[in-house]
Amino acid sequence: MQLTRHPASPSSPVDSIGVVANRLRGGRLSLVFAVSGDISRLRLPNSGGGERRDGLWRHSCFEAFVRLPKRNDYLELNLSPSGDWAAYCFDGYRNGMASVEIPPPSIRCEAAGDQLGVVAGIDLADLEPFNSDETWQAGLSAVIEADDGSLSYWALAHPPGAADFHHPDCFVLELPPAGEP
Repeated sequence: MQLTRHPASPSSPVDSIGVVANRLRGGRLSLVFAVSGDISRLRLPNSGGGERRDGLWRHSCFEAFVRLPKRNDYLELNLSPSGDWAAYCFDGYRNGMASVEIPPPSIRCEAAGDQLGVVAGIDLADLEPFNSDETWQAGLSAVIEADDGSLSYWALAHPPGAADFHHPDCFVLELPPAGEP
């Protein structure tokens, strides 16, 4: 799948962002983002300690928004190339935000030439309602910071108007329960 740059975003050193998302057995989410372009012109956060941190979306950050069909509540996951992360739940569209407790995700970032890869594994097994057998709906996105400090916004789908990854129209990916081996 390909993310597209929001039309109101400034030009970016990034040419494309591909993403592969899989729902694994045991309530795990696997995400692989592949960024192509002039990676040397990206402002990437320094390697962190894999800590929970707020405000990651203010810089280069990869995100997943997950909900169950016919529900207003959803989960936001922020994954920094530094290895830092954040997880929030919302009662409804941009409403009732609260930090949510999950095990620290595994996040690996590698850059080579004109490619940047970010691989993340997130365990949602103990988190209601994501430990059910219902299909998940997801919106996948990225914020990319250029070396001049400008931010471009990328997503599987963009609603009309300003970039808004929380918008219900962004939840376009269906992730059914993982099958038996």
